[in-house]
Amino acid sequence: MVRKAPREDVNEDGLEVGPPKEWAAGIPGVTRSLLTSYAQMGAGRTFLTLARVNQKDGFDCPGCAWPEGGHRSPAEFCENGAKAVAEEATTRRVTRDFFAAHTIGDLARHTDYWLGQQGRLTEPMYKPEGADRYEPITWERAFGVVAEELRGLGGPDEAVFYTSGRTSNEAAFVYQLLVRRFGTNNLPDCSNMCHESSGSALTQTLGIGKGTVSLEDLHRADLVFVVGQNPGTNHPRMLSALERAKRNGARIVAVNPLPEAGLLRFKNPQRPSGLAGRGTTLADRFLQIRLNGDLALFKALSRLLLEAEDAAPGTVVDHAFVQEHTHGFEEWAADTRALDWAEVEEATGLDRGAVEETARDVLGAKSVIVCWAMGLTQHRNSVATIREVVNFLLLRGNVGRPGAGVCPVRGHSNVQGDRTMGIYEKPSAAFLDALHDEFGFEPPREHGLDTVEAIRALRSGEAKVFFAMGGNFVAATPDTEVTEAALRRARLTVQVSTKLNRSHAVCGERALILPTLGRTERDNDRFVTVEDSMGMVHASRGRLRPASPDLLPEVAIVCGLARELFEDDPHVPWKEFEADYDAIRERIARVVPGFGDFNTRVRAPGGFALPNAPRDERRFPTATGRATFTVNPLEVLRVPEGRLLLQTVRSHDQYNTTIYGMDDRYRGVSGGRRVVFVNPDDLAERGLADGETVDLVSEWPDGERRAERFRVIAYPTARGCCAAYFPETNVLVPLDSVAETSNTPTSKSVVVRLVRPD
Repeated sequence: MVRKAPREDVNEDGLEVGPPKEWAAGIPGVTRSLLTSYAQMGAGRTFLTLARVNQKDGFDCPGCAWPEGGHRSPAEFCENGAKAVAEEATTRRVTRDFFAAHTIGDLARHTDYWLGQQGRLTEPMYKPEGADRYEPITWERAFGVVAEELRGLGGPDEAVFYTSGRTSNEAAFVYQLLVRRFGTNNLPDCSNMCHESSGSALTQTLGIGKGTVSLEDLHRADLVFVVGQNPGTNHPRMLSALERAKRNGARIVAVNPLPEAGLLRFKNPQRPSGLAGRGTTLADRFLQIRLNGDLALFKALSRLLLEAEDAAPGTVVDHAFVQEHTHGFEEWAADTRALDWAEVEEATGLDRGAVEETARDVLGAKSVIVCWAMGLTQHRNSVATIREVVNFLLLRGNVGRPGAGVCPVRGHSNVQGDRTMGIYEKPSAAFLDALHDEFGFEPPREHGLDTVEAIRALRSGEAKVFFAMGGNFVAATPDTEVTEAALRRARLTVQVSTKLNRSHAVCGERALILPTLGRTERDNDRFVTVEDSMGMVHASRGRLRPASPDLLPEVAIVCGLARELFEDDPHVPWKEFEADYDAIRERIARVVPGFGDFNTRVRAPGGFALPNAPRDERRFPTATGRATFTVNPLEVLRVPEGRLLLQTVRSHDQYNTTIYGMDDRYRGVSGGRRVVFVNPDDLAERGLADGETVDLVSEWPDGERRAERFRVIAYPTARGCCAAYFPETNVLVPLDSVAETSNTPTSKSVVVRLVRPD
């Protein structure tokens, strides 16, 4: 059995639990934003940075990818955005003296929270083979170490090049260019663990792996579904958009196993009524669905719509749209009509009446948008579930017209842009052809490794070098003990980072930490660009003095390594790219569709929208040229007696793997993170009391995995389901438990037992 106990610095004796909140933001959100910012940056630096976040002449928030829109508030950020900025713009520093005082073993015994609180990295650091700590190294020597290892491989596919979502478009483009110039498509990224299921399903059905709505569409919708998502914590500025939709007359349906404060009531801190009044009730209907029941819900809604069409022909189904723009309708309709209501109720945990009332909401709406996040994407049947969401929307023509469409809400800033720039292990032939035509070398054609496959390759020894452009790979990935053991087998691990994290303490035989500029910092008056969750591309320009004179921007790190690796490269002008980002953008304009005249268009205030065929033209670039209805069988996820379905979630004091503090204000938790939220009736059935300490044990054919010492919290989650924070519970997610087609880890449907500690 794999066991995962708390880190050395975890002390949750002061953990307190109160009732969950019934509203989000308001004065507490403002207060917490300022207190965190002052603690990390001081008053003057706080004002200088927060005044520039998400402004047209400022920098893009390093947190989420929610769009800004045309009109922007002077305070265009949320509480968690302020925390993200404070983490990066902190005045705390990690110097060579810190590394001299701490062995790698010391670092490994601490939590990510403790590591992150130490401050910004200041110079390149190197762990030689056999050493137990990092030591300073020059940039020139660091590039030499990487190039030496890469040249010594048996082939390019023995290297893995990972990317986090925060990398700019320019850095992402030169990074994938370096990797393909080297000769591999091993370009896993954080999308593999979050929205890969969305991209797979949308590409199959609509011909484009992105959403089809704009921010204005959200404001104009009649009905908005928010499914498997907690915007109050993960995308707080989305609450302002939902509030505006409500003022314009929209109804909102929240679908989630947990009641989330942000969808119950929102006190907009930028409006007087949000500070002093009750705020805005957002969700008109809350469907507390069982984990993994979403496919059944949308099949059931479509079945009810078909029945309504039968009762009043020509009034429900958009036959003109279906006939002109789709295919596969008849097969899908026949399957949907055969749906078993008993299975729907078992899968969803909802009674038929609640689903029928929701269907009436749909019938009363001309324009419908479905938004979702990782509550839909991290199950075995995630791709099928999202395809079923598309079926539901296609039935009434809710794609490609104002106020309607699909809205996968991406998490990390520019994770969508990185994919647009070619950070993908399965590049299209057209993209590779464009690279060949532009740069004159033959890029590799064989598909590379995704994240799960990369861990397997490192574990087996087939991959020997791991290079991470940002992120915290160890904390973000599943099966923590397996992942850590795999990385420790590597000959070289390289982390391009702004701050310390767990991945720096999990090293190969040799290891490098290459410190880089953050979004908030000046890059010799150059700017970079990012793409938001709705396909808008805009500039980002930092204003702060860099945390250290020894930091390099990501572009310079990539180009510096490329010049060392390829020496006098006849194909790619790496030195020019390093000095002039306009030169990179000129090449992007010739390689990536939609970026024509990039340098001119991105200098317009607010940037520009990328073309989106389903949204702009009602054109669907699938194999048939039409949107696709798909048949997705309903398979009820049944767990053995005495088990629960666990979903991993974020607390309000974290963003992805970055932990800002030890509180989860909206869920009533303070002073700790090792908690598991369980329905009171499920606790009673197991003879457990609120506040008891348990171990979480997951079950898989290759054995059990255990996360130790979690406090049980009686919480109004759906029956048969429970929730706990990641990365603490990533150890419970088996590496081989993945979504069909997308290969995304199934972090939202883990079968667990709650057991008293030995």
